[in-house]
Amino acid sequence: MPSIKLPSINMRSKALSIKAQGVGSCYCEQLRLVKDGLAGKYEVRVNSPRKSDITHYHTVNLPYFFDRLFTRHNTVGIGYVHFLPETIDNSLSLPRLWKWFFYRYLLTFYNSMDFLVVVNPVVKRKLSYLGVDMPKVVYIPNYVSKIDFHPYAPEINAQTRAELGYAPDDFIVMGAGQLQTRKGVADFVETARRLPDVKFIWVGGFSFGKMTEGYEEIKKLSQNLPANVNFTGIVEREKMAGIYNIADVFFLPSFNELFPMTILEAMACAKPVLLRDLDFYECILRDNYLTGSDVDGFASVIGTLRSDAQARELWSKKACKCHKTYSEDSVLKMWERLYDNAVCLKTGKPAALGKSGYLFSLKRIITRRRINTNQ
Repeated sequence: MPSIKLPSINMRSKALSIKAQGVGSCYCEQLRLVKDGLAGKYEVRVNSPRKSDITHYHTVNLPYFFDRLFTRHNTVGIGYVHFLPETIDNSLSLPRLWKWFFYRYLLTFYNSMDFLVVVNPVVKRKLSYLGVDMPKVVYIPNYVSKIDFHPYAPEINAQTRAELGYAPDDFIVMGAGQLQTRKGVADFVETARRLPDVKFIWVGGFSFGKMTEGYEEIKKLSQNLPANVNFTGIVEREKMAGIYNIADVFFLPSFNELFPMTILEAMACAKPVLLRDLDFYECILRDNYLTGSDVDGFASVIGTLRSDAQARELWSKKACKCHKTYSEDSVLKMWERLYDNAVCLKTGKPAALGKSGYLFSLKRIITRRRINTNQ
């Protein structure tokens, strides 16, 4: 009996070529989720030269633009929106001409896709301002596997603390991300200065080297840290859960984010989360995190959590609740629905969208593709 040919998905990504960036973590989680969860329904390939029904672009590297340019009528393109021009402004220090070129390249790439996936609903509005066709934009949140990120046993945490030079009764505040201006690293260090009896750990480094925005300032800052602050540098992802678990609070004073994987990882480890008061977070985290607007506010919240065990327990439970919202089953169903719609778009068959809410959008996309093909 001949085997049934499964629809194919080609995952195109160079996210792992640069260590310790959220795009790489997101790619690993999504790839594993789909390969395991949709096995038997879809054939998942990685950076394959073979023709595929669906091509899912996780990164916007230049070779993929030409790949998309010459194959757009043969495969349904799905693009991941991991950043916007404003995110790049605060992340990388690029010459003005390069910025001009890259922003136009980025928007051209996004507009060439049949579907664009955003990890935060707020991004849909921002893409609209940039001229991206809204019907093709779909919201699917980030996801973190509970296999890798979960609360550890107390004895394991005690051992990790000892290995890293921390006492059992040290109150530890952890931050994570690339060392760049956008992440609020300076405020992280200044908050630590206000709380000399609290230990602060920042996990991450200069993933993009001297191209990093604020490289010289942050490098100078890192050479004159308070005694209670430790910049660990880049840490392999498989070791991150151990550091989350020894922390009492996760603190990210970033100025601009979409949906950081570090927040989900910390919540999966049941850690209270303290963030800068940004509109980006409200629709994805709701009331399950703590906020501050400046160093005084951050120091006040951390001081309260340190002295109030009941408050720590409350916000730990809220973190767990939020993590469960983005469960494996619910996020997998979103991806399955999107890939099913992509196959319908490829074959021209009616879409069985159920409650997905974008049947009208799919009809518009099909019409647009037919017009483009005939031109």
